[in-house]
Amino acid sequence: MQLEGSCQCGAVKFRVESPHPYPYQRCYCSICRKTQGGGGYAINLGADNASLHVTGRQHITVYHARLKDPGDARAHRSPAERHFCGTCGSALWLYDARWPELIHPFASAIDTPLPEPPETTHIMLEFRAPWVAVEAGPRDRRHDRYPEESIAEWHERLGLTG
Repeated sequence: MQLEGSCQCGAVKFRVESPHPYPYQRCYCSICRKTQGGGGYAINLGADNASLHVTGRQHITVYHARLKDPGDARAHRSPAERHFCGTCGSALWLYDARWPELIHPFASAIDTPLPEPPETTHIMLEFRAPWVAVEAGPRDRRHDRYPEESIAEWHERLGLTG
């Protein structure tokens, strides 16, 4: 499915092919929540990095989160790149060179109507803000950290690929 997205002010527009367009996975970690999750979580999608086409690239700013695991003396820089519009601050997508074939557009930046997921997966609940109510349905899955099932595997399990 071709996805078209943009920032709020219109300075950045992009399109990308996504074999996994269902916005089903809610991440409650503090990085997602603070960089783009006004409801206490963020949703990213899976897409083909080679298909990414951007206009307004000069307006993009990249942020590398600072990570500090329990027991670490210092925080370290995440290799994941969070792309934002430098003009209005809209979160656009995440890219990580450890998986160069993938790009993860934030569902909040997508202008194309997305399909409604039949179930939701709630991840990184260990880091959920205390004020956030997890609105989970009877078929939803919950994980304190990351699930073993990837975005692609979730789509395959439910017959939502292709």
